[in-house]
Amino acid sequence: MNLQKAASLIYAELLSWFLQAARLVPKLAVAILLLLFFAMLSRWVSRWSVRGLTRVSDNLSLVNLTGAVVRVLIVSAGLFIALGVLGLDKTVTSLLAGAGVIALAVGFAFQDLTANFISGTMIALARPIQVGDTVETNGFLGKVLAIKLRSVVLDNGQGQTVELPSKDVFQKPIINYSRLGQRRVELVANVSYLDDLNTAQQVALTAVGTLPFVLPSPKPEFNYRSFGDSIQFSLSFWINPTTTPHAVALSEAMKALKTAFDKHHILMLFAGHTFDLKQKLGWTPPSA
Repeated sequence: MNLQKAASLIYAELLSWFLQAARLVPKLAVAILLLLFFAMLSRWVSRWSVRGLTRVSDNLSLVNLTGAVVRVLIVSAGLFIALGVLGLDKTVTSLLAGAGVIALAVGFAFQDLTANFISGTMIALARPIQVGDTVETNGFLGKVLAIKLRSVVLDNGQGQTVELPSKDVFQKPIINYSRLGQRRVELVANVSYLDDLNTAQQVALTAVGTLPFVLPSPKPEFNYRSFGDSIQFSLSFWINPTTTPHAVALSEAMKALKTAFDKHHILMLFAGHTFDLKQKLGWTPPSA
């Protein structure tokens, strides 16, 4: 009798499980269909996101990462909805709570890494700098070689690369010499008191204005600045920094100015112990 009762109890329990499983079959089918739908949707949205971002950002790592994040988020949403259809609401709540705790722990453990990641993302999207730009930031001047999620790489023009954390680049001022396609070059020199200032000004402007890399607009400017052992002046002009390096432009302008001043017998003075002003009275032009 006891065996018969035990067998009937087992049968009743198995039958109950079977009936419950049978009732869950439609919900399980719906959940599976939802997962498949969200998986396909994640692929489509991810591809659309990647195509859209490639038009506004050259950072392939950011583009690919964004596509992967979008895909994971959509699949996760589908998983939570599918669990809700199956009536596993408590499981969904537990998963969300666990994800929140994990995210909080990771955020505290990797504060600098997270800050650099977010800053790199904002740089890639806002594009205050681009690859190829000549910039100055955090005390470093150079050409941008790469914009990564974690850092920005500069070529300082001395055979070295400088890798700056994205957080520092994003939070501190950036001087971009390439954004407007123009850069101002200033040359400071002196002339003697015996020279005619109007003549020196005209000669200097003509000498610089004829250089091929000097932009016609804005026009070169010449201004006298101060009196001292000699009369100091500043000569400024504009170049395209993407085609002419600043150092090269300044060097060529100095040579052109010195040649023009020599041709017109204008003496450049820099210190009293370097030049003897008396030589100006008996100065003769160099032979051609």
